[in-house]
Amino acid sequence: MSSNITLSAGVRQNLLSLQSTASLMAQTQNRLATGKKVNSALDNPISYFTSQSLSNRANDLSALLDSISNAVQTIGAANNGLTSLTKLVQSAQAIGQQALQSAGTTAKVVGSVAGLTATTVHGFTATKTLTVGDGTNTATYTAVAGDTVDDVLTALNGVGNFAASLDSGGHLVIQATDASTITIGGTGSAADLATLGLVAGATTGSLNTNRSSLATQFDDIRTQISQLAADSGYNGINLLNGDSLTVKFNESGTSTQSITGVKYDAAGLGIAASTNTFQTDTDVNAALTDLSSALTTLRAQSVAFGSSLSVVQTRQDFTKNMINTLQVGSDNLVLADSNEESANMLALQTRQSLSTTALSLASQADQNVLQLFQ
Repeated sequence: MSSNITLSAGVRQNLLSLQSTASLMAQTQNRLATGKKVNSALDNPISYFTSQSLSNRANDLSALLDSISNAVQTIGAANNGLTSLTKLVQSAQAIGQQALQSAGTTAKVVGSVAGLTATTVHGFTATKTLTVGDGTNTATYTAVAGDTVDDVLTALNGVGNFAASLDSGGHLVIQATDASTITIGGTGSAADLATLGLVAGATTGSLNTNRSSLATQFDDIRTQISQLAADSGYNGINLLNGDSLTVKFNESGTSTQSITGVKYDAAGLGIAASTNTFQTDTDVNAALTDLSSALTTLRAQSVAFGSSLSVVQTRQDFTKNMINTLQVGSDNLVLADSNEESANMLALQTRQSLSTTALSLASQADQNVLQLFQ
């Protein structure tokens, strides 16, 4: 038969106080050790699970920051490419301008009549002809009433090693594209030729080696333009080589930024290779027109990429701040105040000491009963 130990009320009360203090001290020590006041759902279910939810979202956004950072670098690489492409195009323009400053030495005939336009009626007598030859090929234009200068240009171009065009003053210009001799003739009268400012005869010339060299330099830069565009990628994505990019800004993928890539090699920018080794002003001016258009395209795309980069960088900063907000909110729910817990521990140690003393005093009161048996 077991027997129970009976404690006096005073001893029992002091013992309970000591046990309570010990429990609180253990809890406080745990908070000081872990830095948290809520370590599990048992401590505070609402705070614990809310904190977990906030932390999970912060972690998801942190994972997105890597892809956002990659997007910033990808756009930055494309923007660097645009800057360098602009410089190359400007260099090509300088070459074209230099070619124009070097007088062509190929055979060249300039009509004496000024102010002609493509739609000007030329005034040839119907059925009469104008011939232009290079010694091997001959272009023949047969007049029809009501024809315009454009009809003359169409008939002369694409036949031999020469090109027909109108200069800025409205003069008809026929120029050899190599060292050929240009021969002007036809079955019309001198008056017929005179309506275009032409005179029958032969004009000789030779290749301008300086222009040929400049044309080679132009084509080299054109090659570099294509190579530079191909090298403007980052992490496998090249916005200047036709690739596109979609950046996710939230964990559900409902907030995104789509950036459409472009194909900005020489062909994509509309920059054709040099024609006829730049022997004619027409060919040089055509190249300069292409380059001017390419510059306009590059500048417009630079603005578009700059706008996209601004958006992505803004969202990157926003995401960083949001992560910080979520983490602070999560910590506020579960982290312990170390100063408060340290003060609590000190108070509990004092209480424990007092409770121990009180228990000792209560025990001494019980021991006084023994005095009756002495």
